[in-house]
Parts: sequence; C-alpha cells; structure tokens
Amino acid sequence: MSTPLEPAGHFDPTGGETLENAIELKDVEGLSQGQIVRRRFLRHRGAIIGLGVIALVAILAYTSIGAGGIPGWWKFDPVTPGKVENSGSPSLALPGWLGGSGFAIGDHPFGQDEIGRDIFARVMKGTQTSLNVMVVISVLAALIGMAVGAVSGYFRGGIDQFLMRFTDLFITFPVIVIGAVLGKLAGSAGAFWLAVALGCISWTTLARLVRGEFLSLREREFVDAAKAAGASSFRIIRKHMIPNAIGVIIVNTTLLASQAVLLETALSYLGFGIKSPDVSLGTMISEYQSAFSTRPWLFWWPGLFIILIALSVNFIGDGLRDAFDPRQKRVPSQRQMDKAAQRQKNAPVAAAGDEQ
Repeated sequence: MSTPLEPAGHFDPTGGETLENAIELKDVEGLSQGQIVRRRFLRHRGAIIGLGVIALVAILAYTSIGAGGIPGWWKFDPVTPGKVENSGSPSLALPGWLGGSGFAIGDHPFGQDEIGRDIFARVMKGTQTSLNVMVVISVLAALIGMAVGAVSGYFRGGIDQFLMRFTDLFITFPVIVIGAVLGKLAGSAGAFWLAVALGCISWTTLARLVRGEFLSLREREFVDAAKAAGASSFRIIRKHMIPNAIGVIIVNTTLLASQAVLLETALSYLGFGIKSPDVSLGTMISEYQSAFSTRPWLFWWPGLFIILIALSVNFIGDGLRDAFDPRQKRVPSQRQMDKAAQRQKNAPVAAAGDEQ
C-alpha cells in the first residue's frame, strides 16, 4: 500500500527528495554545467526581453547613422543644421488605435532643436557613445577587478593586505567625485579616454567579490592537485580558478555595465563628462535643459534611451545571476507538480507488480 504524499514543498522521508527537487533534477539530467546555465538563462523572461531590447537599440543606433566610416540609412547627420520645420516638433505620429492621427514617421520623427539639427540622428549618436563607453568601462573594470581579486585571494598574506587596503582607499571616495575630477581631465580628450578613466575607478566591488570566491576555491582539492603536479601559480589561477569563478565575474560585470551608463550620463549632465563636439545622451539632456518647458521632446528621447539601456542591462544581469547560482531554482508549474506526485504515487504499485 502506498503511503500518503507529503504536501508540495515538504521533505518526503520515503523518497528522500521534495517534489520540486525531483522535477529540477529530472529537468537537468544529462546536461553539462554550460547547458544548464544556458537553459536557465533562456527561461528568464526579463533577461530575454532585456537582451532583445538592447540588441534592437544597438542595431538601430549603429545602422541608422553609420559607424566607423560606414554610412547609415538615415538621411540626416547629428551635426549639420537645417531648416526648422513645424517649430521643431516631432513628425512621428501614433496610429489611430493608440489615439493618434495615423501612423507616420516624417522627416524628423524625434523633432529638431533650435538650429534645425535632427534629434533622431543626435539621439542615435548619443546612444552609440553611451554603448561604447559602457563596454569600455565594463571590460576595463572587469580586467582590473579580476586581477586584483584573484591575486589577493590566492596569495593572501601581505599581498592581500596591501591590495585590499588599496581597494578600500578607492571605496572611501565617492565615485561621482572621483569621476568628476577624471572627467574634467579626460572628457575633452574624447569619449574613449573618459571611459578608460572611469573604468580605472569602477573595479572595486568586483575585486572584493572575486577575492572572496578565490579564498574559497584555493582550499579545494583540484587546486592542491594542480600544485602537486607542479603547475605554476599563474597557471593555476588562469586555468583552474578563474573558470570556476566565471559566474561571479560575468554577473557582476553585467550589472556594472548599467551603472557605467548612468555614471557617464550623470557626469555629462553635470558638465564633467563628454564635451562637444562629441554627443552623448547625458550631454543632450544638459544642453537642452533650458528648453524643458517649451520643447519637452528634446528630453523625452534621450531619457527614454537611457532608461531602455540601463533597465535592459539590469534584466540581463538578473538573468545571468539566476542562471549561474545553483541555489536559484525555477518554481515548477502546478501541472508539473501534479505529474511528479502521480509518478511518485504509482512507483510503489509498479514495484509491487514487478515483484509478483
């Protein structure tokens, strides 16, 4: 006779697993760690939506006005003035079912500024700049943070003390203050050098996280085996420990990317970031702040793209965190719970039939 089932989510002493654990194990049976991570990430709706949005934003920005000497399909550029049409109001119109007069794009869908420059072209140029700065800051901060955290956590002792006190020194100063000083010096040199300067101060959180991960990994058996085999410290760090800490590195680098966008935007808005003739979303908001009450669309579009980029990268980071963290489990549906319960109920009956 089969025993009564425990309520879902409670430990089943006869089976040794909860129904949720049974479903989770069945779901990942026969898959490698990389396949499990990829599968979990693809099931995170917010991450997939964020990935799609950031991809569409990047494609629109880089193909519309072109990049790297390659021309785009948009007929206006971000710097050439023109004749102001319809007082610079946006020519973009919504379809009738959204309360508009009928869908239309027109010559200047995002409007024009006071000297006739096309706002769509300027927003696309600003989006390119913000994306480029985000990538440079993230990569540079990841490399520095990974190197400092890995060396500190692996060697410990005096090296650990020196590197962590050096990290604490950077943490002590507000990032916006240091960024303002570096932005004042590097902003006029171009967006790339501003991103390099900001990347050199954005690595502290990642360094401490990588250090904590390495302090745990260095006590594992595979590290002792590598030492016994005669592997150098550099090879152990590069070949054995970094691959095991890659989840922490990827997740926190992704979350750092959204912070980088907001930091660059804040500095450019305050006048300490990217300088003219370069264009960023932050400089556009700063440049058009006096026209907020008369031409608010000059704020809508750069602000919208800042929000889209920051939120999308954050959602991607959340999805990566859930995918790499084995403690994050997908909640099974009621249908899956019912099937698992039925299988558990039928298992003793099938076993009894086999014995007979």
